[in-house]
Amino acid sequence: MAVAQTLTINMGPQHPSTHGVLRVVLELEGETVLRAVPYIGYLHTGIEKEAEYKTYNKALTMTDRLDYLACNNNNMAFVLPVEKLLELEIPKRAQQIRVMMCELSRLASHLAWLGTHALDMGAITPFFYCFREREMILDMFDMTAGARMTPSYIRVGGVAGDLPDGLMEKLKKFLKIFPGKLDEYEALLTKNKIWMMRTKGVGRISAEDGMNLGLTGPSLRACGVRWDIRKAQPYSGYDEYEFEIPVGANGDVYDRYLVRIQEMRQSARILEQRADGLAPGPVKAKAVKVTPPPRELLHGSMEALINHFIIFSRGYQVPAGEAYVPTESPKGELGFYFVSDGTEKPYRMHIRAPSLMNLQALKKMVQGRLVADVVAIIGSLDIVLGEIDR
Repeated sequence: MAVAQTLTINMGPQHPSTHGVLRVVLELEGETVLRAVPYIGYLHTGIEKEAEYKTYNKALTMTDRLDYLACNNNNMAFVLPVEKLLELEIPKRAQQIRVMMCELSRLASHLAWLGTHALDMGAITPFFYCFREREMILDMFDMTAGARMTPSYIRVGGVAGDLPDGLMEKLKKFLKIFPGKLDEYEALLTKNKIWMMRTKGVGRISAEDGMNLGLTGPSLRACGVRWDIRKAQPYSGYDEYEFEIPVGANGDVYDRYLVRIQEMRQSARILEQRADGLAPGPVKAKAVKVTPPPRELLHGSMEALINHFIIFSRGYQVPAGEAYVPTESPKGELGFYFVSDGTEKPYRMHIRAPSLMNLQALKKMVQGRLVADVVAIIGSLDIVLGEIDR
């Protein structure tokens, strides 16, 4: 009897289609994948441990470097459990600005995903189209926070500052053209025969397996599971907005693509509900020892100057306890679990990173598929290694 021979090969960590520094060891029989084992750790930053040596203010800036495609969502996930421990009441205007920034980040993240995912499979044009619109969003971040990709704009107690003049006009201009741009992307891909052949039925996973493996976000909703934390456990006033939860049926690469396309339409719908105006009022909570005083007071008040200095040098004490608040990032459930010992630095910070959890499904998705499908499947999960190796 002939013994079946298999070949074990490395995919990565240098392979550009693995979306970062990811190594996948594939066991092949011919071109069929029998087994896939992902190896991580090549980009390890130690952010969780490093946070124990930083004040909460300083630890916040590291979150921009996790999922660097959705920085505002990382900031939001960080501040919510800290605010829960501090029992802060966040002003309505600040809540609305936070939602705006998070939904713009969701759009920017999905656009980067769509452009690079299509590029991985040989479609060059969508990459240029998607990054064209993404630039408009990054310009709004730059205008608001002074940084395009690492804003650290959402802070404990509210946001760093009010929106600048002209920002809402930029947003309205963007929202006016964006639905038409989404139609352009779909015209290139959705009914494209080559795209459909490369994605339909590829990397399928059932809803049951997806939930058992910890899938969340678009990757789980593509299996038909209508789970979105913005609806299930609303935070920052998400229960005040009208939007739908797009779901798929087959749990394959094609459905994961369709779900993200529809999510972008829903994010634009949320932003339109805020484009006509925000609630009046402050953008920071009334917490003298946590939120810094207005900059204009620093030149005329010694008390304000001292308070500002203490907040940014020594930090603020967070009551002892533990807290976790789940949020819906572009990739799935993102949450920070904090243990506080009552000092200015977290005793422990642990991150529930959706990219790490979603990667666990890769073995199941690629088994029995061709080696050429592996790139499409990895891309459809939309992982970011900065979030995995933390």
